[in-house]
Amino acid sequence: MAGPTAGNSTATAAGGQEQGTQKFAFIAMTCLFFFWGFITVLNDILIPFLRESFDLNYTQAMLVQFCFFGAYFIVSPFAGKLIDKVGYQQGIVLGLLTTAAGCLLFYPSAEIHAYGLFLFAFFVLASGITILQVAANPYVAALGPEKTAASRLNLAQAANSLGTTVGPIVGAALIFGAVAADASAVQMPYVLLGALLVTAALVFRNIKLPVLAHVEAAEDTGESVWGRRSLVLGALAIFLYVGGEVAIGSFLVDYFKEESIAGMSSAEAGKMVAYYWGAAMVGRLVGAALMNYIAATKYLAVNALIAIVMIIVSMNTTGDVAMWSILAVGFFNSIMFPTIFTLAVKGLGSMTSKGSGLVCQAIVGGALIPLVQGVAADMIGIQMSFIVPMLCYIYIGWYALNGSSEK
Repeated sequence: MAGPTAGNSTATAAGGQEQGTQKFAFIAMTCLFFFWGFITVLNDILIPFLRESFDLNYTQAMLVQFCFFGAYFIVSPFAGKLIDKVGYQQGIVLGLLTTAAGCLLFYPSAEIHAYGLFLFAFFVLASGITILQVAANPYVAALGPEKTAASRLNLAQAANSLGTTVGPIVGAALIFGAVAADASAVQMPYVLLGALLVTAALVFRNIKLPVLAHVEAAEDTGESVWGRRSLVLGALAIFLYVGGEVAIGSFLVDYFKEESIAGMSSAEAGKMVAYYWGAAMVGRLVGAALMNYIAATKYLAVNALIAIVMIIVSMNTTGDVAMWSILAVGFFNSIMFPTIFTLAVKGLGSMTSKGSGLVCQAIVGGALIPLVQGVAADMIGIQMSFIVPMLCYIYIGWYALNGSSEK
């Protein structure tokens, strides 16, 4: 009897150790989600700030998001190959260092007051975040049973939402509250961010993360990802989701400055952006719990429908109703990215990194949809321009109900 008992005890201990290692890895990865959420949402503060500093129209100001999210489209395929070659952990280190380089470029951009150099800095910064996205999303999804992957990724995305909630508050205080009213106000905040990211890279270089054999050591079968219906349609859903979410966030400061909406100052409006991303954080925590009991496709469809209703309400009202209804969209955005992502890459096996790369390429929607809304805002006004993200959510609802299956 002693032999089997000892064997069972050893197996139990090994299982407990593996769970402990996976838990530590999950905590480390959620810190990454926080970092890139914090950095990405600062764009919403910088856009109106740079628009005033360089006297830009809406379309020109949206070039910030065009360059930032354009990096996802250009860099994602290379990021997937890089991670296949060096592994997920070293990919994360390189992603952090690249992001830090982009942050540090803000200093010379402000020093010579060059909008073009600012745009290049956004591109470099986003290139690093792209590498982090391509590495971290499938890694977190694989840290446990497949049936709870969507819930697990939603929980990690809640940390991302915490970063996007804190970011506007800190950004508005540091940038709009700076003594200097010109582009130099961004120098010190971004130098500090760069230093923090270098420190994080050193930490990730030296900690021990588990190697997930079914992800790290997957063999290339030569099969094309373009033959997977749910993946291709899911990539389009990610394109439109990121575009819609980013477009709304990008216009909130200018929207709330409108006399018919809230008549706020830039600093006040900047702090209100935190409610948009904070609602997403709450929504992800709620979603992480509910999606253990509700089918991911149904939950996604309901969220898309309510987001559409909230936008319609905001477009057709004024004052507090218009302001809070557009902020409420953040709550219903919450579970969309991780849910669409897991539906898109489900069952890819050896093609997981390729599929992740394709989905992350689709984040280029954050470059193009805000630009389209910028053109619309210049033509028909900022309030009516929200029809652009509304159309995005219509497709997401369809994907949830019809496009996410392989049939």
